[in-house]
Amino acid sequence: MGGSPGSSDGINARKVIELRWDPTLSEWVMVSNVRESRPWRPGGRLRCPFCPESPEVKGRSGAPFLLENRFPMLVPDPPPIDGVGEYPLVKAPGRGRCYVLVESLEHDLPDLSSVGVEGVAKVIEEVADLTRRAWGEGYAYVLWFRNRGEEVGVSLTHPHSQVYVTPFVPSKVLRELTSAWRYFKRFGECLFCRVLKEELRGGERVVLRGGGFTAFVPFYAHWPFETHIYPERHVQLLTQLSGGEVRGLAEALVKVLKAMDNVFGRPMPYVLVTHQAPLRGEYPHYHLHIELYGMLRASGRLKYAAGMEQGGGNFTYDSTPEEAAETLRKALRGVEGRERR
Repeated sequence: MGGSPGSSDGINARKVIELRWDPTLSEWVMVSNVRESRPWRPGGRLRCPFCPESPEVKGRSGAPFLLENRFPMLVPDPPPIDGVGEYPLVKAPGRGRCYVLVESLEHDLPDLSSVGVEGVAKVIEEVADLTRRAWGEGYAYVLWFRNRGEEVGVSLTHPHSQVYVTPFVPSKVLRELTSAWRYFKRFGECLFCRVLKEELRGGERVVLRGGGFTAFVPFYAHWPFETHIYPERHVQLLTQLSGGEVRGLAEALVKVLKAMDNVFGRPMPYVLVTHQAPLRGEYPHYHLHIELYGMLRASGRLKYAAGMEQGGGNFTYDSTPEEAAETLRKALRGVEGRERR
C-alpha cells in the first residue's frame, strides 16, 4: 500500500520537490509529491480555503490578494536532492514560488469577468507587483495563468488564478523567444508586432479592438476558440503597462471572457496564460501578450489534446479560425446588447 507524502511507508516517505531535465525535449519537468495531498473540490464555503472563514483569509477586507500555495510545485527553500545525477538523468532543486491569486472574497462568482473591469485591473496590478518582487529575488520568470472548468481539472471553484515564479523560462516561451529573435535578426522588427499588423490588415479574425489592445483568433490557432490579446504598444512586461493600459487590458479580458460564455450559453472551459519576457536580460524582440484557450468546439463538445497533439506535438483544428472569430464577434454583440438594455 503506497504511503502519502510525509508518511513513513512507501515510496513517498520523503518530500520531493525538484526539477528533472528531459534531455529529449530540452526542458524541465517539475516534480512534487506534496501535490497529491491538495484538496479536490471541497463542498461549500465553510470548507473552501479561499473564503473569509478560512484561517488563511480571515481578517482580509477585500481582494485580490496572493496566498502561498500550500501544495506547491516549487518552494523558496526546497528539500535537498541526492546529487544532481549524471547526464542524461539530471535534476535540480525545485526552487521557486507558487501562489494562488484570490480574485474575490465571493465564493460563487462564475468567472474572472464577474469581478468587473476594476477588479480585473487590480488582479493585473497584483501580478505586475509580484513580477517586480520576483526580479529582485533573482528568479527567471513569472507565469500568471488561470484554469476554468472541471473539464480542465480545476480542483477549487472559488474565483482564483495562479502564479508560478520559476528558476527557468517555460519551454513554450523559450520557443517564442527563439522564433522572435530569428525574425528580428532578419527583418529588424518584432514578430508579434508584424502578426498584429497582419491580423488588423484583414480583420476577419479580429474579435475586438480598443483601449490600446486587440483581441483576435490567431491565423494559426490551436484550440477551438483560442484568442490572443496583444497590447498595440510594443512592451515586454506587465510592469511596463501604464495605468490606462492596465484598464484597457482588463476591459478586453472581461469582454472576451463574456463572449466565450455567450457562444453556447454555458460556461466556456478555458486556460488563460500571460506570456511576458524573462526577468533577466534584454528582450527588445519580444512582445507581452495573453493567450486564452477556449476549449469547446463548434459542436459544444470538448476539444481533447489527444494522440496527434500529445504524442506528435501538432494540433488539429476542426473548424477554421475565421469561423471561430465570427462566432465570438456575434457572441460579443449579444453580450453588449444585453448590457445596454
